Amino acid sequence: MTDHILVERQGAIQTIRMNRPDKKNALTRAMYARMSAALAEGDADPAIRVHIFLGVPGAFSSGNDLADFMVVATGGDGGTEVWDFLMALARVEKPIVSGVDGIAVGIGTTINLHCDLTFATPRTMFRTPFVDLGLVPEAGSSLLAPRILGQQGAFALLGLGEGFSAERAKAAGLIYDVVEEGALEASVLAAAGQIAAKPPQALKIARDLMRGSRDDLVARIGAESEYFRERLKSDEARAALTAFMTRKKS
Repeated sequence: MTDHILVERQGAIQTIRMNRPDKKNALTRAMYARMSAALAEGDADPAIRVHIFLGVPGAFSSGNDLADFMVVATGGDGGTEVWDFLMALARVEKPIVSGVDGIAVGIGTTINLHCDLTFATPRTMFRTPFVDLGLVPEAGSSLLAPRILGQQGAFALLGLGEGFSAERAKAAGLIYDVVEEGALEASVLAAAGQIAAKPPQALKIARDLMRGSRDDLVARIGAESEYFRERLKSDEARAALTAFMTRKKS
């Protein structure tokens, strides 16, 4: 496991906190694996009624660790940890609340498409630069984003790679509310507490009805993953990733 993911339980609430502040919560394979395990463990435990995702001050997540991408782009093994986590998100049985502060890039944005409530701070910026890196959307975002944002809003986010401020994200339906930085975690915990206090079987049925069949989402994540793996090994993606990492170093 990894100490870059902190899992805590407070009554019926399980908190999964990304905790790699020196890398702005860039996610490694080990971090994905720990989050998948936490979701499975929480879902299997009848004492847990709601999951929370949090980051650190100023960074929910800057996306996938690019060193992992480069391993695949240069012919190495990409592993299954990322895709296992995305499938776990699609199949999770209990509600998810997230609190986002600051950077929310790539999976830092798309994870919230799976959340039942997302709170963000005024300084938060959501962005998905998949196409800019020669890649394609992931986490079922090519299916979920058009449902939530409409076709043109989804294209602005996923195709153009435009940044969505917290206020724009709220107006578009991507998140539930915008709260001040100092109130973020308290707001998330209060909402999670309200959820945990609901009759669990009735809430599960209501949530399942609102979400509908998971089959199309699972299928879309599978299709995206095939394209994503293929694109990671393309000349286009390799050049874009190399240029991006060179700019970061300089």
